[in-house]
Amino acid sequence: MTDVAAVKAALKTQAIETPSWAYGNSGTRFKVFTQPGVPRSPREKLDDAAKVHEFTGAAPTVALHIPWDRVDDYAALARYAEERGLRLGAINSNTFQDDDYRLGSVCHPDAAVRRKAVAHLLECVDIMDATGSRNLKLWFADGTNYPGQDDIRARQDRLAEALATVHERLGDDQRMLLEYKFFEPAFYATDVPDWGTAYAHCLKLGDKARVVVDTGHHAPGTNIEFIVATLLREGKLGGFDFNSRFYADDDLMVGAADPFQLFRIMYEVVRGGGFTPGVAFMLDQCHNIEAKIPAIIRSVMNVQEATAKALLVDRAALASAQAAGDVLAANAVLMDAYDTDVRPLLAELREEQGLDGDPVAAYHRSGWAAKTAGERVGGAQAGWGA
Repeated sequence: MTDVAAVKAALKTQAIETPSWAYGNSGTRFKVFTQPGVPRSPREKLDDAAKVHEFTGAAPTVALHIPWDRVDDYAALARYAEERGLRLGAINSNTFQDDDYRLGSVCHPDAAVRRKAVAHLLECVDIMDATGSRNLKLWFADGTNYPGQDDIRARQDRLAEALATVHERLGDDQRMLLEYKFFEPAFYATDVPDWGTAYAHCLKLGDKARVVVDTGHHAPGTNIEFIVATLLREGKLGGFDFNSRFYADDDLMVGAADPFQLFRIMYEVVRGGGFTPGVAFMLDQCHNIEAKIPAIIRSVMNVQEATAKALLVDRAALASAQAAGDVLAANAVLMDAYDTDVRPLLAELREEQGLDGDPVAAYHRSGWAAKTAGERVGGAQAGWGA
């Protein structure tokens, strides 16, 4: 039998990082639909993030994206976050929106472009120093569209050189988290297309380099929980970018397409010892047609629910069934946990923490949406290009 008190205690330690860009205007490559009250500055993004944490109690950090969140004084921005009960989290680099990066950034055949890209990555480490951030998150759009366009092996050499330069610059308590994506925008050969490529580079770099798993960055049918289990086994799982997909990198709310997959992933996290501060649970989503703050709150809740179910798995019974080769009994143990309605448990947990049992309803009652829609008039709304 599972100790519910122990499950609650574990859930109280869970922290889910929200992304600054999810509070701004974002969407597909075809259209971005604007909404009233969208933040116009990094500080207004933090104001919204503070509301998510206020009602969930589980979102104390906010990831920044540079240059979208560039400010003159990052230490002051960190203090602004602290005044709102938040901390600044991962610093996300951007080497995919400059015209110079048409043929790649750190893998570009032109050394001058590579130097420019590396300089940006080192700037991001400087920002980490100023904000107290621990994680530098790297995703590269680098790749080729046509056979013969560039030398595949040479591009890996250039990537390794750039990563080594940045890794050397990191402080003792800082890490780089290397993300992968199997296609888009490169369609023939993406330079970091899968977890194996990311793992190989991180393994060579050393302990400050880890792999980040974006749950939307896999081909259909990929067993993501196997990847998670393997990276945990090797001590190389640095964190997650949680979102959901039906077809490609849809960036939908986590758990929207396949909540059972999210549960399976979280079970491997729990079973593999990954439910620790060493594994960063981050959201990476775009909210184009839905209201942003309620969608982020719902996403935090989805991760909490999947985690609660994973913690409820009777691991002793599961191990016994597995050892006996009882296929159906083993599967039933997992399904019993997944089929458990954990919403009452989480509502009770929130109330014990002085929170409303229903964070979404509490947010709607707060009047924050109407307040920001009335106050945030004029200026330029934040979005993917700002």
